[in-house]
Amino acid sequence: MDWMWKSACDIGRGIGEGRVDPVELTEAYLDTAKAHPAGERIYARRMRDRALSEAIAAHDRAKFGIRRGVLDGVPISWKDLFDTAGVVTEAGSNLLEGRVPTEDADVLVNATHAGLVCLGKTHMTELAFSGLGVNPSTATPPNVNDPTLAPGGSSSGAAASVAHGLAAAGIGSDTGGSVRLPSAWNDLVGFKPTHDALSLKGVVPLVASFDTVGPLCRTVEDCAELFAILGNAQAPDLREATLEGTRMLVLNPWSTDVREAPGAAFQSAVERLGGAGARIDTADIPAVNEAMETTLSLYTAEAYGTWGQVIEANPDKMFHRIRDRFRQGAEVKAADFVALWQRLRILRSEYLRATAAYDAVLIPSAANLPPDVARLDSDDDYFVTENLLTLRNTRVGNLMGVCAITLPTGVPSTGIMLMGAPGDDARLLRVAAAAEAALA
Repeated sequence: MDWMWKSACDIGRGIGEGRVDPVELTEAYLDTAKAHPAGERIYARRMRDRALSEAIAAHDRAKFGIRRGVLDGVPISWKDLFDTAGVVTEAGSNLLEGRVPTEDADVLVNATHAGLVCLGKTHMTELAFSGLGVNPSTATPPNVNDPTLAPGGSSSGAAASVAHGLAAAGIGSDTGGSVRLPSAWNDLVGFKPTHDALSLKGVVPLVASFDTVGPLCRTVEDCAELFAILGNAQAPDLREATLEGTRMLVLNPWSTDVREAPGAAFQSAVERLGGAGARIDTADIPAVNEAMETTLSLYTAEAYGTWGQVIEANPDKMFHRIRDRFRQGAEVKAADFVALWQRLRILRSEYLRATAAYDAVLIPSAANLPPDVARLDSDDDYFVTENLLTLRNTRVGNLMGVCAITLPTGVPSTGIMLMGAPGDDARLLRVAAAAEAALA
């Protein structure tokens, strides 16, 4: 069914025009996921009964002209850390085996009220603590461009479900890049909203101080509509978006200290944005450099504080590389943690002053291409170094507290990231829509 490869908004418009039956489409997604060679590596569990019930209701609303919005009846996937009432939610970890929530996550409640169809739960990095997307404990979804390469994480299955035509969009989480990285490596659009723009109630936490909820989609328009739905808000108007008169800042060294292929793809993308009317400047912002050098302990300390007791009760249930990463947080002193947060707030203010005149700050979404899964499985040192490099650029957005979006460059498994000021999500999405058109 060709509609399975359309954008979520195109599908929604097709439903509204009577050209798409949400029940038939939902069945097609579910049946294709079941038959797909990698379906079990992408979906942790499909939720057929719920999905068909929601699709039938959407069909009836369309029939009587009472649709709830453009995405009413559109089937999407959910990362396996969003609580689903009565359905196992394990966050990719055997530590949470058999965990069954009693309520849906807030964002899922909002999506359901808007008429979206919940296809099921997608695989992910264990407890969301890696950017590579490799998970020997449960499953490693395939990269759409090469199944031997890492899919990106931690929202690996969310990206794979969209990229392989098994969902119209996916909902993931982003603490250090977990929406943007798998989106970039699978040629999708991934949006990380400003922290606290969307509710985290009912989302299994990693580092609550940085955790965000975000969509992985085919288009900026899809991201904008889903962002609004998840927050029970009105979608930003993307019509007639243009780069004429915009100012963008290429941030160094994050844009130059990258490997050859993503660097060349980024440079080509920047040139196309400039050709579409954007004024491009380049700068180094010392506040970012300091934050990246000194504040990694904020992640590990809070992650271990959240999960340490659970991990140490059953440490052998964890993938050892993820367990070891959590344990790094045990060495961080409380006084150091407080001091680092106080310093980070100052650095964020310095960054915002330095970028206040710009509509977007640009860097490559990842400094590397997806690494080989077999080597990641066999080489501990390689896993650690590639994971840190993978997360390096996206983590800038989380540490600076901004909203950020990755767009495909046109070169497989590379993305260009646009970052906006905190709270300027709607404005960034509008700029991104214009950038998307220029890059196409």
